[in-house]
Amino acid sequence: MGMLTLVPHNVHDITVDGHRMLVHVPSSSLFEMDAVSAAVLDLFRREDRVSAEDLRRDLGGRHALEELADCVESLTRLDILRDAAVLESPPVIQAVEDIPLSTIVLNVNTGCNLSCTYCYKEDLTTPAKGLRMGFETARQSVDLLFTQAAARDRVNVVFFGGEPLTNLPLIKQVVAYAGDKAKAEGKTVDFSLTTNATLLTEEIVDWLDAHAFALTVSMDGPKALHDLNRRTIGGQGSYDVVVDKVRMLLGRYRSRPIGARVTLTRGVTDVAAIHKHLRDELGFYEVGFGPVTSGPMTSFNLPEDDLLQVFSAMKDLGEVYVEAAIAGRNIGFSNMHQLLTDIARGTRKAVPCGAGLGMLAVDGEGDLHLCHRFVGSDQPTYGSVSGGIDVARLGAFIETAQDRTGRDCATCRIRSFCAGGCYHESYARSGDPHAPVAHYCDLMRDWVDFGVSAYTRITRANPSFLRHHVEPRSHAS
Repeated sequence: MGMLTLVPHNVHDITVDGHRMLVHVPSSSLFEMDAVSAAVLDLFRREDRVSAEDLRRDLGGRHALEELADCVESLTRLDILRDAAVLESPPVIQAVEDIPLSTIVLNVNTGCNLSCTYCYKEDLTTPAKGLRMGFETARQSVDLLFTQAAARDRVNVVFFGGEPLTNLPLIKQVVAYAGDKAKAEGKTVDFSLTTNATLLTEEIVDWLDAHAFALTVSMDGPKALHDLNRRTIGGQGSYDVVVDKVRMLLGRYRSRPIGARVTLTRGVTDVAAIHKHLRDELGFYEVGFGPVTSGPMTSFNLPEDDLLQVFSAMKDLGEVYVEAAIAGRNIGFSNMHQLLTDIARGTRKAVPCGAGLGMLAVDGEGDLHLCHRFVGSDQPTYGSVSGGIDVARLGAFIETAQDRTGRDCATCRIRSFCAGGCYHESYARSGDPHAPVAHYCDLMRDWVDFGVSAYTRITRANPSFLRHHVEPRSHAS
């Protein structure tokens, strides 16, 4: 071998209970290092350049030369080691020539019967004043989805708002139309809906159940926390109404597990208490947490100290998750589920999410947006359901997102997990959807390291938990 050097931004190692785990950053693959690979990696961390003679001199007395050579060859194939004379290659940008949708998000009404103080929706209004999507726009949206998903066996229609149940007649029309179309084309169509639960009735729940909706309820925990921000238009807390509806929903719904989605804001940060109330006392299958750091009303954004406390609290709950998983129990902490799913399947993100590629959102007038969060914003749209996708504009956006040149993301150890972070979060914070979400990069790196540790511990102690609770999510994704 010639002179080799370490490519430090392609490797990260973590020691878990005495076991050194190597993360291959470009692919997010996880390996346990043996004594040989650990010794080789440590040598290359000490020395800028290493020759075959250096390898023999430093490690030959402890390890067989053949084993050392095999290890170096493996690390070179992974681009963890590289010829010292070779410069860093420019990023490979995948040209976007088609948009293979799997999901369409229908913003069926900009109106909402709640007035949550932290809401990011720029077009939000009362139900009576809301822009309601008409059936022709919805029909064209479904047709666009099926056209762009020609190679897929399964598609998903998501109903969003405002509060989507304020336009239930349209939802029912779309479900009937999409179901017939899926049957005719030999596809499976899934339906998803996020609701504040206030408008649910037994009749509505039974109809949703009959069509196997994937339901998520927005709820922020016990009464005192929930009512801080989730209020009616008249300013009253909504907990008492919501909790009665949730108990009815969870008592009747049978087709799919139901999750709760919690928004963490200034003053609403008690992760353990919120999880206990929603999961253990009310009976949600899963509880997921979304910290607010870049909303339009800065008084609700989590300041740095609160954000640090939130991530610490999430790790504390993550420890409870790990202990339960080792004992064979699932405590329904969806942030941990998603983190372990990403690690299990070796997530390799070139872009932050499927927005603009696998998913587009449609507003009430039929214009296409990157995702539901951008509906009502001043960001560009990307065609319409009547005229088709503006592939050139959308492709340019996605190609720009892939190019991390000159950004910290280019060498970040979690770049394949994060890829710069949520477009909307970046837009809301800086006005640029491509700007990295640098305000909590260190916290995200620590969160991923925690996930690697958790995955390793569960794998060694009870791998059946991953097979039963994590791998099915990976396959579904």
